[in-house]
Amino acid sequence: MQVTETISEGLKHEFKISVPASDLDAKAGAKLVDLKDKVRLNGFRPGKVPVGHLKKVYGRSVMAETIDQTIRDTNTQLFSERGFKLATEPKITMPTEKAEVEELLLGKSDLTYTVAIEVVPAIALADFKSFQVEKPVADVSDSDVDEAIKRIADTNRGYAAKGEGAKAESGDRVTISFKGTINGEAFEGGAGEGIQVVIGSNTFIPGFEEQLIGIGANETRTLKVSFPKNYMSEKLAGQAAEFETTATLIEAPQDLTIDDEFAKTLGLESLDKLKEAARERLVAEYAGATRQRVKRALLDRLDEAHRFEAPPSLVDEEFNLMWNSVKAEMDSAGKTFADEDTTEDKAKEEYRKIADRRVRLGLVLSEIGEKNKITVTDDEVGRAVIERARSMPGREKEVWDYYRSNAQALAQLRAPIYEDKVVDFILELANVTEKKVSREDLYKDDEEKTAA
Repeated sequence: MQVTETISEGLKHEFKISVPASDLDAKAGAKLVDLKDKVRLNGFRPGKVPVGHLKKVYGRSVMAETIDQTIRDTNTQLFSERGFKLATEPKITMPTEKAEVEELLLGKSDLTYTVAIEVVPAIALADFKSFQVEKPVADVSDSDVDEAIKRIADTNRGYAAKGEGAKAESGDRVTISFKGTINGEAFEGGAGEGIQVVIGSNTFIPGFEEQLIGIGANETRTLKVSFPKNYMSEKLAGQAAEFETTATLIEAPQDLTIDDEFAKTLGLESLDKLKEAARERLVAEYAGATRQRVKRALLDRLDEAHRFEAPPSLVDEEFNLMWNSVKAEMDSAGKTFADEDTTEDKAKEEYRKIADRRVRLGLVLSEIGEKNKITVTDDEVGRAVIERARSMPGREKEVWDYYRSNAQALAQLRAPIYEDKVVDFILELANVTEKKVSREDLYKDDEEKTAA
């Protein structure tokens, strides 16, 4: 076998490889001998078919298999000897001329092909014990608990019918029947009977609820609205519609006393138990927010400490995924780059930087996990599947079957588990200091970091 490196440019390499016909013939011959005891041909007893006859019948297909296996074995040996870790699948270029292919399959010519690869650079990992990471921590106050319970009460508030002649106000619940049309034509899903709408809840098409203000029981109005451009139905998205709407009942929200009796309506023994449950939930929520802030800070530190050239093909792939998503979202929302106070070229530049960061961080986390033998067990993935199934009541079996039969979907569940385990490993080594912050500071948005 002869190997010649024809290109060596950064992370890109190309090799020209030549395997003698005699080597291929020897390997193909061994395959035919092995085949001798397995095939059944008319006129021959089992195991007695001459190899020469087998070569006439199966020679081309066996040589094709031999060539394929030789290329894989040769490439594996080549990459292993040079210590290459591939960023993408190798690109193999074979002879295409019919006469060349024929000579090759007949074992009359050497196998000559080129293989182009892009490799992952060697990554020198930082000393994680030198990392300083700030951990923002917010305590759950009594007022936080009171606010949470008030929100629960608001969602469980009762309504009572207003008196005769009363008009609907913001916050009232209106029971309506409606028939919608677009350009005078009724459309699927555009009619409803006995539908309850809380004015100001923003659960209906923008502009719909506001036009119910002032309506009385048994009054009919024509409401004019437009479906959002990103509406789930493509047929309706962006369309102007009219809804002939009749109010059948106007109800006002009732005062609700937050006491033991209210707690019992929620299945809890007392108001104290409700407060206890609310506090536990808030503690878990704050802990989740703290975790995200710490993880973001750690990833920023990893980014600063590991500067190297990311494989261009991986960056291109990541960028294209993000860019296609951004374009689709902007198109559906009817926005332009000017609306975002930027240009398409500037936006592309920013997203390419983010793509580069994501690829480099992914490679760093992978290197840390590999060198420290961090793995994700099947049980951990199984628990993630169960959690996903529980989040979709009534469709548990469907979710379970989906993941059980979809290796790529399982890999998508495995990836964040692996990432979190690597992050935990680094945090064990890093110098993490807690800092007390307010709830507002804990949840403060940092759009630039969130995007990155």
